[in-house]
Amino acid sequence: MVDAGLSIHLQGKSKHLQLMHQSAALCYRIKQGRPEVLLITTRKSHRWIIPKGWLIDGLTPSQTATQEAWEEAGVKGKCSADLLGRFTYLKNFPGKGPVLCLVDVFPLYVRSIVSDFPERDERKRKWVSPKKAASRVNFPELSRLLRELGPVLH
Repeated sequence: MVDAGLSIHLQGKSKHLQLMHQSAALCYRIKQGRPEVLLITTRKSHRWIIPKGWLIDGLTPSQTATQEAWEEAGVKGKCSADLLGRFTYLKNFPGKGPVLCLVDVFPLYVRSIVSDFPERDERKRKWVSPKKAASRVNFPELSRLLRELGPVLH
């Protein structure tokens, strides 16, 4: 597992924040012998991220990641129950303030991708190398996880 740790900019703030858990799918494929990961845009700010969401009652964290990958990216595949890594970020809720989100990341080997999926009108998708993905995401810990990813997926 790649543990990206708590980034410096969050360390001082984390003592006073509510902690909420999410699951994410690091969707990947092997193309010409090299791993590629699927990035999607966020709905509001259109920043690049991986599919993620709040834990779903009745599903395990890896099953939640699989469901989020379908809803947000239109992919189906085999999601490992083994944690690949984790990252944290601050999420602001209007009127409530910030919470610290701890995101568990599970690798999902993509077997199929479709154009008709629940959030197709709200997001863009792009396949990129892990190195390129690391430079496009806006979360330092996720970026670190992606930079260290190559050997794990091969």
